[in-house]
Amino acid sequence: MKTYLFLLIAVAFETFGSSCLQASQQFTKLWPSLGVLVGFAGAFYFFTLVLKVLPLGITYALWSGIGIILITLSGRVIFGQRLDLPAMLGLGLIIAGILVINLFSKAQAH
Repeated sequence: MKTYLFLLIAVAFETFGSSCLQASQQFTKLWPSLGVLVGFAGAFYFFTLVLKVLPLGITYALWSGIGIILITLSGRVIFGQRLDLPAMLGLGLIIAGILVINLFSKAQAH
């Protein structure tokens, strides 16, 4: 269970770093630029902890799927970015993929 907590922390750091990347305006703003460094450093640190337990492919699939959803929510809330129907359907497919991996895959350690 600690492994999944570390994964969520890694994704939270990555979401923070990606949001700061948008806010940094191509690294022209100091504080968001520093946020990018902190966000991605934290993300990769916790990602390495998860890799001690889960296989790389499974970890990256979960990291990517959860990260896409969180960064999409961040884009909506912080930057006012809207999604159209095809984008929402695509995100639904990502969520479905995460559920299939977690509920049915024998490739990951539980």
